[in-house]
Amino acid sequence: MDNTTRSETVNYRCEATSLEGFVQQLASNILPHGYWFYVSGRVPTGKDPRAIDYKLIAKYGIDLSRQQRARRKATGAANLHYLRLGRHWILLATCGHHRFFDEEQENIRDARKVPIQIGGYSLSVKRGNFLKREEGEENPVADGRLRVRVQIGRERYKELRDYFVSIACHTSAERLSQQLFLVAYEPYAPIRRQLLNILRLVNERRREAGYSGLPPKVLRYRRNIVKPFE
Repeated sequence: MDNTTRSETVNYRCEATSLEGFVQQLASNILPHGYWFYVSGRVPTGKDPRAIDYKLIAKYGIDLSRQQRARRKATGAANLHYLRLGRHWILLATCGHHRFFDEEQENIRDARKVPIQIGGYSLSVKRGNFLKREEGEENPVADGRLRVRVQIGRERYKELRDYFVSIACHTSAERLSQQLFLVAYEPYAPIRRQLLNILRLVNERRREAGYSGLPPKVLRYRRNIVKPFE
């Protein structure tokens, strides 16, 4: 049985205070450790989100130490994490046996197949492409590891792409550069590639109209590291 007392449960930190923190916690601290199976939902209007936190954490015995999780893993049992942003919550599990898979089986998704969608972000777990080529290496080496991929979701990316292409020749270079720099998504590597592609399309449109292109430095490349629960 996965029984957890109320006094133990309140020690588990699960309430992210920003979208950036929510995504960072998933991308850096949860998904890389094999928590690929997930169920997500929203706290119904009129319900206390913290009461839902307690209910789910207690029900599935989530408030465990690192040592307890290691012992469970050694026996073939799954471990779970829970995270909430506002009224949006997500439960994530590793491989193994656990009542979670029996009780949530109709709603469980696999992040290797179905990306997690939150606030315009899309998070998935995919095989890497190629490792950085080392000095003296002639051929690229395939990266077979599973890695977390944080992107702008498909629909939101299309909206951004179409918007910037539409104003490419109708906005000053200074204003256009400012808007590109202030795109409200943290520049994880896949997002940087998406934004560079938008910039390429913008510059194609500008050059066709006789305007100069914008340099890559108009984009933000450094990600802000935040404290997810503060």
